[in-house]
Amino acid sequence: MNPQSYDEIDGLKHYKLFIDGGWRASSRNALLDCINPANGEVFARCYQAGTAEIDDAIASSDRAAKEWGATLVADREIMLGRISEVIADRTKEIQELLIEECGSVYGKALWEIEYVQDCIRAAAGDVRHVMGETMPMTMPGQIGMSVRRPLGVIAGIAPFNSPFLLSMKKIVYAIAAGNSFILKPSEETPVSGAVMADLCAEAGLPAGVLNVIPGVPAEVGDRLMADPRVKMVTFTGSTRTGRHLAVEAAKNLKKFTLEMGGKSPLVVLKDADIDYAVDAAAWGVFLHQGQVCMANSKVIVEKEIFETFRDKFVAKTKGIKVGDPRDPETVIGPLIRARQCEFIDGHIGDATEKGATVLTGATHDGRTYVPTVLEGVTPEMRIYHEETFGPVVSLIAAEDSEDALRIANDTSYGLSAAVITNDMQKAMDFSMRMEAGMVHVNDCTISDEPHVPFGGIKNSGFGREGGRYSMEELTEVKWVTIQMGKREFSF
Repeated sequence: MNPQSYDEIDGLKHYKLFIDGGWRASSRNALLDCINPANGEVFARCYQAGTAEIDDAIASSDRAAKEWGATLVADREIMLGRISEVIADRTKEIQELLIEECGSVYGKALWEIEYVQDCIRAAAGDVRHVMGETMPMTMPGQIGMSVRRPLGVIAGIAPFNSPFLLSMKKIVYAIAAGNSFILKPSEETPVSGAVMADLCAEAGLPAGVLNVIPGVPAEVGDRLMADPRVKMVTFTGSTRTGRHLAVEAAKNLKKFTLEMGGKSPLVVLKDADIDYAVDAAAWGVFLHQGQVCMANSKVIVEKEIFETFRDKFVAKTKGIKVGDPRDPETVIGPLIRARQCEFIDGHIGDATEKGATVLTGATHDGRTYVPTVLEGVTPEMRIYHEETFGPVVSLIAAEDSEDALRIANDTSYGLSAAVITNDMQKAMDFSMRMEAGMVHVNDCTISDEPHVPFGGIKNSGFGREGGRYSMEELTEVKWVTIQMGKREFSF
C-alpha cells in the first residue's frame, strides 16, 4: 500500500479516504474499528467520510466524468490492462487482506482475485461494443441514428461478503463505459475499498475517476442519492436496503440496479446422480460459510431418493473442515458479523420448535458456525422464507417433480435456482418455469461469469450486471437525426 494511504498510530494503520486522486483523513475525525473475524481483534481503523468529504468526492467525480467520458476507447482498454497488471503483481497482498478482513478461506480469496482479472478482460473487450444503430425515417432526406453516451457519475454501494469481486465488477464496467465512480464500501470491509483505490492509483487512473469514501451507510447513501450530479446508483446488499434506495432513486429520477438477497432452491429429481447432486449441493451452500446471495439454502429432493440423498449429504457435511481460514484445506471459516451467529440460532430455534429436526451442526465457536443440516422444514418456519446467510441448509422432500417445482417457486425471492436431472425434457421445462433470474441445469445455484446477465427478479433484484448488460445500464441512449438537403416546413 502507498504509505500515504494510512497513518500508523499505536501500531495500527488508520486508512484514509481516497478523493480526487489523493489520500485524506476525515474532517469529522471519526474512525471505524476493522475486526478480524477469525480472532475478533482490531487489525486496522478507517476514517469515516463526513459531509465535506462526500461533497468533495461528488464534485471531483463530476469534473473527472467529463474528461474521462471523452477519452478514446483504446485509452480505456489500456488503463484496464494496467489495473489488471497491478492486481497480478499484488495478488498475495490482496488475498491476505480478504482472509484477514472478511474471513475468506484461502481458496475463496484467491478465486475472488482471479474472477476480477477475468472481469477486467471482459470489460476491456466490451469497451468497443457500446453501439448504436441507424433507422429509417419517415421524413424525406432524413437519416436517424442512436448513440450511447456515458451517464457521468456512478455511485456504487458494495457488500461485505465478496468485497473485492463485487466492488471491482462495478468499478471496471463503469470506467469502461466512460463514467466516473464513487465507491461506498461496506462498513465491515472498508480496508478493501482503500486497497482498490490504491491499485487504480498505481495503475495511473486519472484523479477523480474513482473516489472511495467509507462512512455511515445512511449518511453517505442518502447524500449520494440526493445529489443530482450522481446519475445512477448500483447496489449489492440486503433487500431491505435495496428497497429504500429504489424509493430514493425514484424521488430523484436516478437510474439504479439492485442485486439483493435470495433463498435459492436446488431441486434434485429422482433420476439424478445422487453422489454428484450431494457434491453440488454442499458446494452451493457451504462456500464462504454460506454468505453468498446465490447459496442453495433450500435443497428439494424427490421422495424416492430423499433418504439416500439425506444420509449421504449429512455424511459429506460432517466431513467438511472447519477452522483457520489461512489453512488451504479449510472450507468453513468465521462469519464476518459476530451477531450473525445469534441470528442463525434464532432461525434454527424457531424451526425446531415448529417440528424441524437438526441432522448435524447447529453449534458455533465464536464466529465460526458449524455446517448445519435441517430436515422437516415447512412454510410455517422463518427459515423456509428468510435468508439465513450462514452455513445452514434445509432438506425438503417433494412428492414428485411438480411438487418440487412448486416448493422451489414458493418464495418472495428470485435470484438463482438449479435443477439436477438426466431428463433433458424436464430440465428445459424447469429452466423456463422456475421463477428466478438465473437457472442452472445440473449444477448448484452459485455460478457467475463477468459477461453474463447477472441478476434476479421479485425481491432479489432489479436490472442486470455483466458484459454488454452492464454497458447498457451504465450508458444512456440518444437519438440523432441528420437532414440531407432542406426539409420542407408547413409554414
